[in-house]
Amino acid sequence: MNPRIYLSPPAVLGDEEAAIVAALASNWIAPLGPEVDGFEADLAAMVGVDHALALSSGTAAIHLALIAMGVQAGDVVIAPSFTFIGSINPAVYIGAEPWFVDSEPGTWNMDPDRLREALEVARAEGRRVGAVIPVDLLGQCADYQTLGAVCAEFGVAMFEDAAEALGATYRGAAAGSFGVAAALSFNGNKIITTSGGGALVSDDGDLIDRCRHLSTQAREPELHYEHRDVGYNYRMSNLLAALGRAQLATLDDRVAARRELFDTYVERLGDIDGFAFMPEADFGESNRWLTALTVDADRAGATNLDIIEGLSADNIEARPVWKPMHLQPVFCGARMFGGEVCERLYATGVCLPSGTQMTPDDVDRVVAAVRSAVS
Repeated sequence: MNPRIYLSPPAVLGDEEAAIVAALASNWIAPLGPEVDGFEADLAAMVGVDHALALSSGTAAIHLALIAMGVQAGDVVIAPSFTFIGSINPAVYIGAEPWFVDSEPGTWNMDPDRLREALEVARAEGRRVGAVIPVDLLGQCADYQTLGAVCAEFGVAMFEDAAEALGATYRGAAAGSFGVAAALSFNGNKIITTSGGGALVSDDGDLIDRCRHLSTQAREPELHYEHRDVGYNYRMSNLLAALGRAQLATLDDRVAARRELFDTYVERLGDIDGFAFMPEADFGESNRWLTALTVDADRAGATNLDIIEGLSADNIEARPVWKPMHLQPVFCGARMFGGEVCERLYATGVCLPSGTQMTPDDVDRVVAAVRSAVS
């Protein structure tokens, strides 16, 4: 059996081991510490915002931000259907009602026209919309200029889910710098990782301070343990922050490697009839976290699932793209505006191995397995 090729494994490129050893030697091995402070400063500088809060996950970042933004039980929270469930679960934690909108075919991200439709319905029904959460899908920023204008017209706060997009840009600005605040993810499969972790980034210092308080069990600054709010255990450890700082230092190299890999796949597989790689919008640059494409089975002679199965036979991991939220059993009956685009993407899409450290031999194996599946 050939060695396993994973979809998006962690990559160690620089001083990760030395950073962790130094953190251990300092004896800051409990949550918080100087590496957490440093990681937050590094993240804020990288994204181009004033504040960052290192947390246990991107989902935690969304949860805390929605609370700090005043989202309440019974509010509507609107997100794209075509996303990972972590984008919307935090709204459900609060007791808000998730509404979903379709994607644009040209970017695969939230459709501004469908968003407007949802906001018009909410206004007509007298529903309060607590937040709109665009998602930077698979590393590509949503169209924040257009989406922001729609949100402003209806007086609704916008929060950016940039969990997949660290290192991407929109009109020259970094992913994570849009909306009231943004969430980042450092899960093991992301472009940088802290093993598990995430961050909240924003120019709003009061919002970050409120979330920082809630993230440490809402403990008041008293000698004894005093609590006036319900809080959460959401902070990042000093050891993981040390790992994150070392990974963040090589972010540009990681983005360059994944973009080069995407281009290589296009060059070597783009001639297959029925293949269409995820388009890149002209308003930004994707980090190409995952290389994704759609497959027209009638033209290619194989479905997306046939290709995934063919890759699996050679011990290569590939996956479908995100299953839309409105098709998930847990959200059965949720309001959905449109759906044709994201349903088609799910029915035909496949994510190819996209690791930062894929070798030429790895790429050869993937290409051969894909061509075998369609032959």
